[in-house]
This record gives sequence, structure tokens and C-alpha cells, in this order.
Amino acid sequence: MTRHDLKLSRRGFVKGSAGLTFSFAISGFLGARPEALAQSGGLAQTISGWVTIGTDNSILIAAPVAEMGQGVFTTIPMIVAEELDADWSKVRTYFPPPVPGLFGNPRFGGILHVVASMATTGYWDKVRMHGAQARRVLMQAAADKWNVPLTELTTEPSVVVHAPSGRKLSYGEIAKFAVVPKEMPKISEADLKKPSDFRIVGKSVARLDIPDKTNGSTIYGIDVQVPGMVYATMLRSPVEGGAPEIVDDSETKKIPGVTQTVKLRDAVAIVGSTVEAVFAGREVLKVTWKGGATAGFNSEKALPEYAKRARTLEEKGLSYKQAGDADAAFAKAAKVISSEFMTDYVHHAQMEPMNVTVSVNEAGDAAEIWMGSQAVTVSIGAVAGLLKTKPDRIRFNQHFLGGGFGRRAYPDLPVYGAAISREVKKPVKLIWTREQDVKAAWMRPQTAHFLQAALDDKGAVIGWRHRVVGEATTGYSQPARLEQAKGLDPLTLEGAEHLYEIDNLSVEYLREIRGTALAAWRAIGSGFNKFAIESFVDEIAREQGVDPVELRLRMLQKHPRGRTIIETVAEMSNWKAKPAEGRALGFAYADVWNTPVAGAAEISLDRKSGRVHVHRFWTAVNPGIVVNPDVVVAQCESNVIYGLGQALRERNTFVDGAIAQSNFNDYEVMRMSDVPEISVKVISTPDRPTGIGEIVLPVVAPAVASAIFALTGKRMRHLPFTDERVRAALS
Repeated sequence: MTRHDLKLSRRGFVKGSAGLTFSFAISGFLGARPEALAQSGGLAQTISGWVTIGTDNSILIAAPVAEMGQGVFTTIPMIVAEELDADWSKVRTYFPPPVPGLFGNPRFGGILHVVASMATTGYWDKVRMHGAQARRVLMQAAADKWNVPLTELTTEPSVVVHAPSGRKLSYGEIAKFAVVPKEMPKISEADLKKPSDFRIVGKSVARLDIPDKTNGSTIYGIDVQVPGMVYATMLRSPVEGGAPEIVDDSETKKIPGVTQTVKLRDAVAIVGSTVEAVFAGREVLKVTWKGGATAGFNSEKALPEYAKRARTLEEKGLSYKQAGDADAAFAKAAKVISSEFMTDYVHHAQMEPMNVTVSVNEAGDAAEIWMGSQAVTVSIGAVAGLLKTKPDRIRFNQHFLGGGFGRRAYPDLPVYGAAISREVKKPVKLIWTREQDVKAAWMRPQTAHFLQAALDDKGAVIGWRHRVVGEATTGYSQPARLEQAKGLDPLTLEGAEHLYEIDNLSVEYLREIRGTALAAWRAIGSGFNKFAIESFVDEIAREQGVDPVELRLRMLQKHPRGRTIIETVAEMSNWKAKPAEGRALGFAYADVWNTPVAGAAEISLDRKSGRVHVHRFWTAVNPGIVVNPDVVVAQCESNVIYGLGQALRERNTFVDGAIAQSNFNDYEVMRMSDVPEISVKVISTPDRPTGIGEIVLPVVAPAVASAIFALTGKRMRHLPFTDERVRAALS
């Protein structure tokens, strides 16, 4: 396959190819021919095409989803190309303009937004329909030219075929004469391809973004250059929500290249002609801060308070999940097993520090934004709100993301950038240092969990209780959403549900309010909730002398997909065999975003240092129809590595209201030397695609914890399993 030119603009493509663009207005009707698109600059505010076909047979397909390494810049166009019946070797992709009605994600109400493994599953139906409609238009144009019934035509890759006469027309040839109809043809579910007929979907196709990322030519948000721009960085309040009271910038302004400082709500920006100048200016800026929501907060002292609330059953929490009569089940139980677990704050630690480039116009009522974002529509709305203008006055240019994991699903950087640009009357490139990224982290909340299982006289689990204590993730950035959910935070509680067949259960939420900055973090609540649930299932099994795999199978009689995944990983890891001397295996299972996943870890332990070494990790997933198997395998491998980081190393702590960590020296992420041998099995079934981007992560920590118990007889109850905590458990 030839290298794909990812830098080619859509406007340049349609000018050069003089072909067909299958485009839709927000209402769903065809908008314009490519000549009009080119002359108008793409009509980016109202219309753009999913598919453009050139007379040279080249095909350009829109990829509206943020690409942060998960492969959707390739997989979404693959789905379109499948229904279009395109010759994949002729396909190129691009980031289209942010037209929500056309390119928005149906799973998020039609806005341009992607989190929670909702890219492929969110766009699946929509993009298949667009591809099939474009194919139908090409076939109808050929039918009209040949004066034959549409029913006599079929397609081969990028070719329309009339079998009775042996005639063929390439898509490029059709593009020379076809007229796109005013309204696109109606396509039903029955008109779409059956999975058995797929030619592209299900194949391991090379990712289109990799060549330019490999040779260094990819433009990330941090690489953007705009004529006349200046640079900015910020000194942000060390205490969340604190405000600058006294600003002494006398030494800052002595730095060559620094031009001014800008006082913001909770920060002071340093502006200058070079990034080196503003970084240096930040180091000598003196600010006295006042207030702050986290003032005096010490997270390590607070966590035992969380745990006490969790186990104090007299304090009722908000009911998240209820089935049967849990209280009655515990009252008649032959045995009750109780357990506690805790997790620390963690930060996204993406490789590309937070950045944005913003240019606000002279009147202050319009702006242009350049960045890599998971939340394009939200960012546009936030900047429009700041400028007190309409969203259609904000232009957004999407770029590749150097890591996101949920952090780039929030509009704080565009708002900061717009506020600075409005003040200095110039385009501004705002860049945070790594230290700023850590010190101003938006984190996954710390949590405490109290779990109980009621067993009958045969050892069957007849009752389940899980109490989750932690801050509300949506309470920080979306308080209205939390209010709408009646206080049940959908992000913090995500994953607290499970599919184990227990007749009587109660899952409750007790909210903490500590004022910290919180955000969705890869796998969201499943990262800590599944750790607690799966560790507890392992504990129930071990206490009764039952194999942990067997117990899970017993409790999933009605879930064949889950059972298959468990059995697959047990076979992959040779679960029944005795591990090598000094090593042990651990197991975990979960169903995340309707995708069943299991994992097994093989570990050893340096008892003197407390360091856990993960040597091998096996995992299997069933995400339904698999679009690109290699991409799924890579995502699973990434999940394991990222999951091991939160299992063994990563943690944020607060001391006197401020984050104590500052960089990768004290916020320790996984190193290459830490990566185990990872084995992945992807099971594809005809089920509609479900999620994959963060599916494996939740089983990593409980599998490692299970292995530690198998090796030492000690249960690790606090994420992460730092060397100090392991040594304490062993002693």
C-alpha cells in the first residue's frame, strides 16, 4: 500500500480531482458539489462530505473522531469504505470541519465527542449508512447511463458491474458524469452488507496515521504555528480554585522575550515571543494566592475517613443498583464475608503536555482554535460562552492528540487560551510544562469500598453489598449533569454493576466533597470498581477453597459470551498448571461497556524491596464485530501497560491542599523495562461492535492482586501496590 498523505486538505483534494462529493447538510440533504465547496472554503460551518470520489479513482473519507492512538482515523473510514465497496488502496482520510449534525457521535446526542470507548460503537450505524448511500448513488448513475435496471448491477472494489452485458465502470469514471441527487437515497438495514460479505472490515489494515507519525511529519496540537502568534504559559493556583491576590511580575518582565502577564481567575499567564522566555518568566513570577476549594486537604489522612463511611452501614447511601432483598439475604446467611478496598488519585500522564492555540478577533466576538481534542463541540461552546457569542463564530481545527485518556475531553485549555488571546489581541499558543500538567492534574478520584457477600449453607452467594465512597467526577466539571442524575455520579459509579447472577444485591454511593479537580480517566470508574469487585470475588473463592475461575463460571450461567472469555484466558494462561518456583498466577473478569474481558497475570515478588514483577499477562476480549484486529490487539496491549501503571506505581496525593507530585520522577509511570510479555486473543462475533479502547484495563489490577495473594497469602487492598505497601503487607 502506498503511503497516505495525511496532510492533504479536503479543499485541495476536491480542487484537484473534480469529482463527486457525497455531502449532507445538517437536515440530512445533499448540500453542494465539490466546486462550490472549494470556492466557499468548504462551507465548514454548515456542510461537508463524508465521501469524495475523484475522477482519478481516489477516495477521500472523513474521520471525525479524535485520534489519540486508538486507531479510529483508520477504523471509521474502513466502515464507510466497506459499505461503499471501495478499493481500500485508493482511500485517504482527513479531519472534517466540526459540523455536529453531520459528523457528530450519535452516542453523545450528535456532538463531536469521544470518551468511554464510544467511537466505533457510536458511529457504526451512521457511517455504514453514509457509505451505503454513496454506493447506491454511484450504481444509480451507472444504471441511468446504461439504461438498465438498478437491480441488475453489483459492485466490486471501486467498480460498478453489469453482469448481463459484461460492462464495468470505475467509481472515478462515474464521477466524471454523475449528478448527485438533491436527496440521498433511502437505505434500510436490509440493504447493508452482512458480516459474511465484508471485504475490508475484519481485516488487519495498516493504520493510516502511522507513517507520518513514524517519520515525524504529523502535526500535533503542540506543533501548530500561526502567523503573528505569541507564546504563553501559566502559573496556576497550587490550591484548586485559588485566586491570584497579589502579583509581582517585576522579575518576570526582565526576562528577554517576555512581553506581559495576564491575571486570570485562578492563574497568571506569562506571554512572550518565545516558549523559552515564558517558561523562564514563570519560574520567577511571584504570586500570593487566596482561597481555594482544597485548602488544607490531606488526601492520605482523608482516605481512612472514606473507609470508615463505607463500612458504617447506619449511614445510608444513594441506591445505584438494587435487586431482590439484600438485607433479608444477609439476615438468613449461613456465612458473611466482608472486605474493604481503597484507591488513590491518578493522573492521565499523556505524553503531549496540555496545549492550545487560539486567535480571538479584534472585536472579541469570534475565535479560531487549533488543538487535539476529544470534545470539539464542548470546546466550541465553552469559548463561545466566554466571548458571549454564538458557537458558529468559533472555528475549530482538529489535530492529532499525543495521548488523551479522557483528559482532553474538557474545554479548560481553549477557554484559558481564548481569555489570554482576547487580552493581548494576538493569536496565542498556550503550552503547559510537564510540571504544570502534574500539578494541575484533573484526576480520577480516590475511593473506598466496602463489600459483603452473604453465603448459604452450600457456599452459594445469595446476597451482595457494595458501598462506594468517593467524590463525584461529574460534580467538578458538570454539576448540572450530576444534579440531573440525582446525585448518582455516572462516572464514579461506572463499573460498580456486574453480571454475576446474585438474586439479592445492593450497590450504594456515598459522595465525598473535597473540591479536587476530577476528570474521566481511562476506563473511568471501572478502573477502581472492578478492582474491588474482582478482588472480592477472588477472596470469596479462596476462603471457600474454590477455584476462582470456577466460581466465576458458576455465577455466569446465563452469559455465554462471558463464560467463553473466561475459559479462553484460563486455557491461554494454562491456569490449572503449577507455576514456576517463585511465581504465581492471578485471574480477573469484567464486562465493560458490554464487552466481556478476562485477564491473567503471572508475577514474582522481591520480598526484600517489595517490588512486584509482572512477567506475563494474558487477555481475551469479545467486542462483537472486529473492524481491524491489529488495532484491537494494540489497544489491549496498551490497556495492560496503562493498567499496570495504576496497579503498581501511579498515585497523586494532596498535602495542605496542593498536589505533592511534580513530574515523572515522583509520579512514576511504567517504563519499557516493566512491560511484561502480553498475549491477546480477540474473539469476533456477529454482534454489533461494542467498546475496546479501555476495556482490558479494569481486569489488570485485580489479576495482579490475585496473583500476589496466591504467592504470599496476603491480600493487597489499596491501589497502587507500591513497594512500601507490599513490604507492609508481608510484614
